[in-house]
Amino acid sequence: MSKLEVLHVDNHVLVVVKPACQPVVPDDSGDDSLFEQAKEWVKKEYNKPGDVFLGVVHRLDRPVSGVVVFARTSKGASRLSAAWQRHEVQKTYLAWSRATLKEGVAQEGEWRQWLWKDRGRNRVIIGQREGAKEAITLWKVLRVTTKGTLLELQPKTGRAHQLRVACASMGLVLAGDLKYGAEQPLRDRSVGLHALSLEFKHPTKDDVLCFTAPAPSWAGE
Repeated sequence: MSKLEVLHVDNHVLVVVKPACQPVVPDDSGDDSLFEQAKEWVKKEYNKPGDVFLGVVHRLDRPVSGVVVFARTSKGASRLSAAWQRHEVQKTYLAWSRATLKEGVAQEGEWRQWLWKDRGRNRVIIGQREGAKEAITLWKVLRVTTKGTLLELQPKTGRAHQLRVACASMGLVLAGDLKYGAEQPLRDRSVGLHALSLEFKHPTKDDVLCFTAPAPSWAGE
């Protein structure tokens, strides 16, 4: 397991970089989670005996890399979770697809879709039906090369698999995303999606915090 990359820590907030293919929280795989790793880091860094508190504020899909925020206090957890639920957090992602947009299609815009999660298959379907929720994503093309398309995505809602489904629906299936139509996996079993930056208000101060995780190698292709 790689060393935990810490972007910021204070009395209420811990911000770290999640590697692709590591679960944020423990799952059935039994693999070490980012949550467990972060708790152990806090325990050692501050020489705390016994268990330490760490609140899960949000999650990234297992194959996705990028910025993740944990709360170090119950007050921090409550206020940060509320900010995420109210969509008060500015999120920016990088996405890479081996496909390209059709000629004449706009290079930026807004995607609005109704998404419904099939929990049995852990797959999200587009369409208005009972339980579906609206997903809104701002997008723009950053670069097109012979290897594919690099996009910047800013989700305004936080639906399950929102960005993966949006890209696939536009014919820009994320590289390695077998669940939504990619023909072959990436070598490390990740997908071409990276949570590049998060901007949010500190839970106990007036400060606005902004953190960026180094982009994956595919972002330069």
